[in-house]
Amino acid sequence: MQSQEEGATQAEYRAALLVRVRTAIHDSGLAQRDVARHIGIDETKLSKALKGTRRFRPDELTQLATAAGVTVNWLLSGTDDARGVSAVPAVTILPTRHREDSGHAQKRRNIVEKAWWLFAERGYSSVRIADIAAASGTSDSTVHYYFRTKREIFAETLRFSVKLAFDRQIAELHLFANPVDRLKRLVFLQLPAGERGRAEMSIWLQTWAEAAVDPTWREGHAQSYRRWSQTVHDIIVDGQHSGCFISVDADELTQHLTALIDGLIIKVLTGMLTSDQMYAQIAKFIDRTVVTPTS
Repeated sequence: MQSQEEGATQAEYRAALLVRVRTAIHDSGLAQRDVARHIGIDETKLSKALKGTRRFRPDELTQLATAAGVTVNWLLSGTDDARGVSAVPAVTILPTRHREDSGHAQKRRNIVEKAWWLFAERGYSSVRIADIAAASGTSDSTVHYYFRTKREIFAETLRFSVKLAFDRQIAELHLFANPVDRLKRLVFLQLPAGERGRAEMSIWLQTWAEAAVDPTWREGHAQSYRRWSQTVHDIIVDGQHSGCFISVDADELTQHLTALIDGLIIKVLTGMLTSDQMYAQIAKFIDRTVVTPTS
């Protein structure tokens, strides 16, 4: 049974969340109807959520954060630095922040998101600045106003991918108290499933390919990958402390699991497996290799 003190604390938390949500929407310069469309709900539902008579679902918070250019972590905690269920990205691997008004920020985010889709679907080498300009409803010169080169845009799309993954993890992983469930949910959130999931993993795969042949790409990739790997590692350590996971070297176990995930992502993107088959294989690996055997 919930105590009065716990109820008051939760009420204060929800009130603070709503203040930050309203602030994020206001600062984004977006009309409420545009935010609702981006989230995928009607304006009435958004209005109710902003008044506190309806709660935001985790996926809605993720979409709202994307539309407003903030992180889910900031919406939930008021900071991007708080450490929680997901390793916090360094500032350098989150979307670059600029001192600009909401209009410029919207244009910049729009260019990045449209470029993200184009790179994911066509590949970096096949996309021209003119293609990005056309997709974002602007001119080549406007794209160059915000980004000097196509490579600079691609680097920003990787940061955008890091933010998307971080947002999903912060929005959902805290809902799973059991480390086994949390680890499997983390894997589920990384699946290259659906258009957005495949697009996100396509950006990662292209980044891996560039890092393999061009040393200048490696540090940005390494920083981004370390954040993901650290999240896996932290869940494994938590599971070991609670006795859910076997007591072996956590670093090695993290390497084995992330290597399996990486390899299966490539198989899904190249049509050798479905995302459902990928998840089933990883879940079996976790049950067989990571979870403490029951006598």
